[in-house]
Amino acid sequence: MVQGTRDELLVRLAEAVGSVTVAHPTRVAVDGAPAAGKTTLADELAVVLRQQGRDVIRATIDDFLFPRAQRYPRGEYSAEGCYHDAHDHEALNRVLLDPLGPGGDRRFQSAVYDRTVDAALSPPVATAPADAVLVFDGVFLLRPELIDRWDLRIFVSTALEKTVERAVTREQRVSTRADVERRWRERYIPSQQLYFATARPTQHANIVVHNDEPQRPVWETNATVAVDEGATPMGGASAPRASCMSPSSSSSSP
Repeated sequence: MVQGTRDELLVRLAEAVGSVTVAHPTRVAVDGAPAAGKTTLADELAVVLRQQGRDVIRATIDDFLFPRAQRYPRGEYSAEGCYHDAHDHEALNRVLLDPLGPGGDRRFQSAVYDRTVDAALSPPVATAPADAVLVFDGVFLLRPELIDRWDLRIFVSTALEKTVERAVTREQRVSTRADVERRWRERYIPSQQLYFATARPTQHANIVVHNDEPQRPVWETNATVAVDEGATPMGGASAPRASCMSPSSSSSSP
């Protein structure tokens, strides 16, 4: 493990992106629990890559949610529902990940859902340069339905209790502490535990970022996981450290 500054981490991640050699856009997953800090890290990485002259496509799993009427067949606080029912992985592969992957035509859409009006979305189709980088953040990105679509896999790890406190702070203007804690403890945290038990995401990540202290992060590289190839299982997955939005939440988590 290496501990350093935020800037040092971003330099390391940008180097990892630059090390990927593929004949199509580089697809980077930034996975992690709600409130782990994955969206902030992905935004910062996109800035660094653009400063280096890379054409960056910035997208998120929150724009591939099913509409609310479809998201809760198992109930508002179901962890299984959060993991299995929240996201349209078929659409994600069809309109974004596969077009940017091997044999794709690089014509893509970066969203299929509009969170502001809870409705399906069909933005104009764009064409990515062959050397573009997709920086995509979200929950459950290293699950079996998606694992082979990524050329670089980053997992942002944070103690689950810390994600609760971050969420309370983040949502204090729109939700009570009791509401936030219930969503995290009944839906989001158990869904992450289910994810770790079934998909073992840290075993498939190229880089794991421990983000308990965002300005002094710790990161480790999984040398036995090949970059831009199918993931090779490793022994000894890290324990889970904490997107399925509940109808009462204004958060972009699922």
